[in-house]
Amino acid sequence: MDGDSAMPPVGGDAGGAGGSRSAAFFDLDRTLMAGSSGWYFVRAAYEQGMIDRRRLAGDLVDAARFRLWGSTDAGTAKVRARIGTYLTGVSERDLRRMAPRVLSGVLPRLYPQMLAVAYAHQDAGRPIYICTAASQEMASMLSLVLSFDGGVGSRAEVLDGVYTGREGGLFTYREGKAQAIRELAAREGFDLATSYAYSDSESDLPMLLAVGHPVAVNPDSTLVRVAAQEGWEVLHFDRLHRRLKIAAAALAAAAAGGAGRAAVRRTAPLAPPGRVPRRHAGAKPAPRRPQRR
Repeated sequence: MDGDSAMPPVGGDAGGAGGSRSAAFFDLDRTLMAGSSGWYFVRAAYEQGMIDRRRLAGDLVDAARFRLWGSTDAGTAKVRARIGTYLTGVSERDLRRMAPRVLSGVLPRLYPQMLAVAYAHQDAGRPIYICTAASQEMASMLSLVLSFDGGVGSRAEVLDGVYTGREGGLFTYREGKAQAIRELAAREGFDLATSYAYSDSESDLPMLLAVGHPVAVNPDSTLVRVAAQEGWEVLHFDRLHRRLKIAAAALAAAAAGGAGRAAVRRTAPLAPPGRVPRRHAGAKPAPRRPQRR
């Protein structure tokens, strides 16, 4: 289904078999919002003096790659290690003070259509949760601001009010995210067989397969194939992503063409020594200088 189409039906009965409840789980980056929430944390960290310009530039490149092609295991591991480095020695209080800067970047990037889908679930009686590989702080902050029922994210270790840079619990990525929603469902009494999950990435296949109603949102190429094979619903909102991919392909083609022309120029035969190259057909002869007498 295209994002401009009518909202997908979410039903009015949120109860499952035997009176158990269903819920809806939403990935954050490229699903609820365009791009990466982590980029806005990095930008706030730069403004706070936590990182230098060189690191900011590297993170900007990674954010652009994520916007175009989505997550990869290698890219996620790199970002995870880098964020841990940024947090080392930072107090919980200073991190909380960065919240307004982070929110000022994230909130305008939210997809209104996806919020409408989430709130329709909530109005139908299903609790709604943000489920992200980003920090638990990010998940909790956004769930509070957006009136979601909760958030699930990755935890970082804190000792005496200061971040150590080490993990503090489950990393909510791939199977870790699926495990987190299973634990949440067990605590809250949710029936995952009647629940919904929304994501853009094949890395979230464990979460999508854990529920009875998986939905692909702005899916990457692998998730497109899986959704087609399984008959899952597909939502598209990220028009900028598609325009950026077209522009990137055009730039790559232009660069390849320029390289080809340069190669032709480099390999063009030179005139033998002592011979004057012929003029092109139609070229005017050079004017003759008047001779002195």
